[in-house]
Amino acid sequence: MLKTKEEFAQHINKGHTFEGDFITLGAGIFNGEPVEKANVKIALKTLNRHGLIAGATGTGKTKTLQVLAEEMALKGIPTLLMDIKGDLSGLAKPGETNKHIEKRATAMGIPFQAQQLLVELFSISEEKGTRMKATVSEFGPTLISKIFELNDTQAGILSIVFKYCDDNNLPLLDLKDLRKTLQFIIGEGKDSINVEYGQVSSASVNTIMRKVIEIEEQGGDLFFGERSFDVQDLIFTNGRGIGQISILRLTDIQSKPKLFSTFMLSLLAELYETLPEAGDLEKPKLCIFIDEAHLVFNEASDALMDQLEVIIKLIRSKGVGIFFCTQLPTDIPTVILSQLGLKIQHALRAFTANDRQAIKVTAQNYPLTDFYKTDEVLTTLGIGEAFVTGLNEDGIPTPLAATFMRGPATRMDILSPAEINEIVDFSLLTEKYNKTIDRESAYEILTGKIESAKNEQRQEEIRKAQEKEWEIKEKELRKTAPKPRTTSSSSSSSSSSRRVTSFGNTILKELTRGLFGILGIKR
Repeated sequence: MLKTKEEFAQHINKGHTFEGDFITLGAGIFNGEPVEKANVKIALKTLNRHGLIAGATGTGKTKTLQVLAEEMALKGIPTLLMDIKGDLSGLAKPGETNKHIEKRATAMGIPFQAQQLLVELFSISEEKGTRMKATVSEFGPTLISKIFELNDTQAGILSIVFKYCDDNNLPLLDLKDLRKTLQFIIGEGKDSINVEYGQVSSASVNTIMRKVIEIEEQGGDLFFGERSFDVQDLIFTNGRGIGQISILRLTDIQSKPKLFSTFMLSLLAELYETLPEAGDLEKPKLCIFIDEAHLVFNEASDALMDQLEVIIKLIRSKGVGIFFCTQLPTDIPTVILSQLGLKIQHALRAFTANDRQAIKVTAQNYPLTDFYKTDEVLTTLGIGEAFVTGLNEDGIPTPLAATFMRGPATRMDILSPAEINEIVDFSLLTEKYNKTIDRESAYEILTGKIESAKNEQRQEEIRKAQEKEWEIKEKELRKTAPKPRTTSSSSSSSSSSRRVTSFGNTILKELTRGLFGILGIKR
């Protein structure tokens, strides 16, 4: 057990000494007080190993997320933050000091310095911000099948839909394109589809249709479409070497978990497919923070979870780090939790027997230490204090340290509506992505085909009706026409000729009148 502050400082510094660049999170706590020379640091080159920020409501998770984003930006690392509670927009404005902040900074030996950072605001819903969209085609049948939780038969039909659209130059851009194509393959296009691609079950198509409607009702019609967002626009560092902080505003998304998980999976898949292999860089290309992470996992099917697990395991080789923010580590599936190198655990409260059991389980997720009774300290940490353990440059966990976390250098409050409008209105990305594009795609093309087929059907019905009317009139006229009398005289022949001519004219008039009647034309 450590006896003095000096021994404690040596212990912390030994575990947090790195050859490369790093960020400082705060100062280690000894006997309830921060130790000025015991700085808790995280090596930049380990930030692609992902991370976790956990703790009870009101213990400081959001401010820790804010500090991490600030420090990464100042080190030239772009970040993307999922702002579900709406309290991260303050990153766009410099912070202000006060006596409490100055006292805290002095105790840690880390001076407060307000920072003006580069912030972009984004949205996938009705929130104000640059639109992040993706087309149905970009998702592909496999990913959409997993999102829709389709069985093998339904997934096979969806593959037929995509193949048919590819073969017939029918762009699948938004959900109405997909819906119209599904309607077409069991309607006007059923016969040709069955011949060329195989039998399609109407019941299975109707199931897929219900899944499409479910996503539409959660706002998917705003997310699917053009212009597709280029993930490279998240990876930007300005001339001052400050990484862009991209804040995705999601305050209206908690009631739409299916849309949120759909977006997250598509974003991670796009990053993985787009970025080249990078290995372990001196610092990551991009770090993503997912607040209220349980929303992603609670709505994920087994197939979706498998996809997330694979992407999170592999995406670090592309230079991307992912950080989950939630109340308990147990909110994160074990197979993903085991992939997280940085763990920041704020206080937990033991109000019930279940809470105490959860605290014991949580303590087991952190390295063993001779200096703390982890499960006990977890309940006594104050606001803005947390257990921290990361990885050193050799991938070995750093010593678990109760840490007095530094305060944000940006505003610890939200932006006003006027400030939000100012950022959005002057953004070049907003100008690029917020223009409405609705070019001809599967919906318009198939609608045209269906209308053309209906017109041809109407014309055929009219032609058949005309023929039937002709036959009926001809029969009626033949019955009523006088039979010609046989005679050898020329006058008799002339009279017969006039009657035949009259008979022909009568038929012509009657047929013409019938034809105009069918067409609804007045003479």
